[in-house]
Amino acid sequence: MSLDRTTLVAAVRAEREGLGRTIQFAPPGSWEQPSACPGWWNRDVMAHLAGQDYSVALLVAGEDAPEFDEYRASLDGEPFSMDGFNARLVNVRSGLHYRDGLTHWGRAADLLLEEVAALSDADWDARRVDWVAGEIGVPYVLQSRVVEWWVHGEDIRAGAGMPERVEHWPIHLTSDLAIRMLPWSLDRAGLDLSGLSVQIDLEGAGQGSWRYGLGANEVPDPDTKPDAWITGRAKSFALVAAKRIDLDAVLDVGNLVVGGDEELALTVLRILRAYP
Repeated sequence: MSLDRTTLVAAVRAEREGLGRTIQFAPPGSWEQPSACPGWWNRDVMAHLAGQDYSVALLVAGEDAPEFDEYRASLDGEPFSMDGFNARLVNVRSGLHYRDGLTHWGRAADLLLEEVAALSDADWDARRVDWVAGEIGVPYVLQSRVVEWWVHGEDIRAGAGMPERVEHWPIHLTSDLAIRMLPWSLDRAGLDLSGLSVQIDLEGAGQGSWRYGLGANEVPDPDTKPDAWITGRAKSFALVAAKRIDLDAVLDVGNLVVGGDEELALTVLRILRAYP
């Protein structure tokens, strides 16, 4: 689905505040503890977000992003690595007190929102941002930030022993982005499923329905049946897409159910990812 500018920006603002509340209420000692994101402490999660959000804000403004450019220059012909870029962002901030790192993220997120608000309607529609997986439009950039904030916010909450935060828009936008990325994810995995389509119907917070073609730029004929179906709880689907819960466990308890060509549906769920 495509959200209008007002609705999407409101969802981004709400998620910025949501992650801000997670930070506010997390026990101080939790920042020096492991997060639910393997290999990172909670403070590392925020360092990663701060670096990415600051770079994105500059790119949305039409400026150069020094950290992004410096990492690319350091590759010396090697392919771009998301893990490598994130490690660089975290390592550069490793000497900061955790409070300074949290403040850095808040300022970066606010700068992003300010630069988005300053865009004309023409720039909102036409501006492309050269980000980690290639050039993407501003709406997709913002949707990806909501996904990162919500997923990593849940990592922090889990690491700090805080309850889950269940809200419609971040869950919905996480699922939506993962579904939109299916042709790219399949291609990256070396799979060509052109000509096939999947119907996804999710309920609960984050609910929505999608009929999506599995080949690049394919739009399924609405008069034909999908080849596979996936139904179930939206939050479970979003966490599977974020690689935060085990797919087999979700299927075993019935939070997600597959139909039609079941092997195709399971392939989609295994390939599904909410970020590059």
